Amino acid sequence: MAMTKQQRAAVAAILVAGLLGSAAILFTGKGGSATEAGHGHAEPGDGHDHGKEGDTAAGHATAAGRAGASVPAAQPAPAAKPHVIALTPAQIGQAGIGVATAAAAALRSSVDFPGEIRFNDDRTAHVVPRVAGVAQAVPANLGQPVRQGEVLALIASTTVAEQRSELLAAQKREALARATYAREKTLWQEKISAEQDYQQARTALEEAQIAVQNARQKLTAIGAAERGAAGGGALNQFALRAPFDGIVVEKHLALGEAVKEDASVFTVSDLSSVWAEFVVSARDLDRVRVGGAVTVRSSASATQAEGRVSYVGALLGEQTRTAKARVTLANPGTAWRPGLFVTVSVLGAPEPVPVTVAADAVQQVDGQSVVFVAVPDGFAVQPVRTGRSDGRLVEVSHGLQAGARYAATNSFILKSELGKASAGHEH
Repeated sequence: MAMTKQQRAAVAAILVAGLLGSAAILFTGKGGSATEAGHGHAEPGDGHDHGKEGDTAAGHATAAGRAGASVPAAQPAPAAKPHVIALTPAQIGQAGIGVATAAAAALRSSVDFPGEIRFNDDRTAHVVPRVAGVAQAVPANLGQPVRQGEVLALIASTTVAEQRSELLAAQKREALARATYAREKTLWQEKISAEQDYQQARTALEEAQIAVQNARQKLTAIGAAERGAAGGGALNQFALRAPFDGIVVEKHLALGEAVKEDASVFTVSDLSSVWAEFVVSARDLDRVRVGGAVTVRSSASATQAEGRVSYVGALLGEQTRTAKARVTLANPGTAWRPGLFVTVSVLGAPEPVPVTVAADAVQQVDGQSVVFVAVPDGFAVQPVRTGRSDGRLVEVSHGLQAGARYAATNSFILKSELGKASAGHEH
């Protein structure tokens, strides 16, 4: 049904009125909120006062924070830990604190290898009798020093008896041939006998002499004398002797025991020199050369010795992939005992360093390296940065200048005093 113009006008009026009402409601709500907010802020004792209290609390918190941030900066480090240890010259001398001057030096870098002292195989012998027999006497004892040629054991041997008998028979034949030769020579010179008889006698003498020499060489080969060691000349007695000066380090023979000709019954070692053996990995082979200077230190004591690398293996082990190396050490007083673990430091070429201090001068304080520098009233703690070291001197790359005087010996006393002062201050 079609609407008339009046009806359409009425509907449009109603819609306009609705839109205006909605807009009025929305505007009134916003304005009311603003008014309430403004009213709430303006009311005394309500939001405004609380805001002031919040602002005041925030202000106090900010002030406290600023005060807390300024506390560490206001307290200097020396107040927490004294950096100067006051000592008089008399106290320094009584404590035995030595003062030295930091200076330039040439340092030799080193590479450390674990090692072990072993017998010098070139001066160690496994003594074998070289003839079978039975021990008649064993005067040598384990650990006993012996001289070259000293009797270690007496062995009764049929082999020695046979060879001595052969020598005696050859000597008798030689004596007879010599007498025959002298007689035939005289007869030939006097034209009594023929020259042929003289020549035969001379040949027989030469053959007898060869037989004697052969019998003697057999005895010499086994180390036996022409006569027995017992003076009376027992043909079967063989004296087993020390091959050189040394110490009996192994003994495997007792009185009455039967031995074979190849049995190792004694081991004699000359401990005047020993080997310090160590292994070198493939990456370090370039730094270990024959003739290179080394320092050998005992792992059990303060014993130390200087030496040179005498051998580096040409082949690497199939399992370990390392090469054996050794240092030959003189061993006066047998200070280096075989089996002792050592540290072998292979030294590099000397390199100049601008500032060095004694190794004993560097101490650790709170995880930092420090040196105690001499000042008019004692010693001051100086943090430093260290570098290379040769065990005696240490490079100082930062924190100390050449010419500075420092506590070189007994600096641990100053470290102890520093700890006492810090503990007393904190308490």
